[in-house]
Amino acid sequence: MTGVNPEASRQAVEAALVLLERMGLTPADLAAIPQDRPEVPTFAEYVPVVSAAVSAGTRRAYGSYWNRIVEHWGDRRLDEPTPSEIRQLMAYVKAHVVARRNARAGRSAQEHLVAALRCVYRRAVEDGLIAETDNPARKVAKPRRLPTTRRALPDTRLAEINEVAAATGDDPELDTLLPRLHTETACRRGGALALRPQDLDPEQCLILLREKGETIRWQPVSPTLIAALLGHAGQRHAPPDGHLLRYRTGRRITYRRYDHLWDRLGRHLPWVRAQQISMHWIRHTTLTWVERNFGYAVANAYAGHTDSGSDTGATSAYVRASVHEVATALAALTGEPHPLATPDWE
Repeated sequence: MTGVNPEASRQAVEAALVLLERMGLTPADLAAIPQDRPEVPTFAEYVPVVSAAVSAGTRRAYGSYWNRIVEHWGDRRLDEPTPSEIRQLMAYVKAHVVARRNARAGRSAQEHLVAALRCVYRRAVEDGLIAETDNPARKVAKPRRLPTTRRALPDTRLAEINEVAAATGDDPELDTLLPRLHTETACRRGGALALRPQDLDPEQCLILLREKGETIRWQPVSPTLIAALLGHAGQRHAPPDGHLLRYRTGRRITYRRYDHLWDRLGRHLPWVRAQQISMHWIRHTTLTWVERNFGYAVANAYAGHTDSGSDTGATSAYVRASVHEVATALAALTGEPHPLATPDWE
């Protein structure tokens, strides 16, 4: 490709500057000319537009933060808040965060607030409402994410969870099926809740999981689990294209069933409450076991991660060495028993 002649470019610039001077204008005057853009809407007007355009998962993740933004800036235009005002709102959200079992001093709330704002402004840029250079959310850094405290659970702890889930509560069949499903498939809660009877392939013992990022994958399961899922769907009258997991009344379960289950487990098992164990720990447990026994590639596929670089990193977060493995290594090194070491360390 022929390169641009620097001398010709310089002469063209000089000629343009001379022409502007004769017209009584400066380059700054040209930059100040209003662009032909639509009127910038307020947050109260535009957030519902963004909410309707994103996936259900994104709406669930950012919905409460968009509500907070509209609560504070509903009557302000998108081009009004400054980076400093965004940081002030972050401080407010951190100070007023709702205390939950897995709360991390408001850092996650701040991170999600910035992500929710970036989502709104990214759409505004795409819609031509503001210029990319006028996006204040890009100028505000997210809080650095702390390392996750989740890790694989020992077999004895997993057995305790299954025993208590089956022995307590008002629906032992359902509360037994849920941990079994997550242990075998390492699926996320969203994947389990989206499961339909028509997603079961009993001949090949496969289930179709639809999870975050709109990923879809066929996951092998045991004949015992596929039979339990088919029996559950039949007994609770789940329509073929409807949600499979249901209460005895036939009403489909939601995320609240998981919350109630782990609150109950925490009341019976103090270590569950103390360590903030959740169903996602089961995913860590299964993927760690798969990686240790069948390698990283199988664990990556088992997790439902794609071949992108970011997903490869995501799998590594699930298969970190646990404190029990470190204790086992210490026992082997010193020749002395350790209470956290696995029984077969010798």
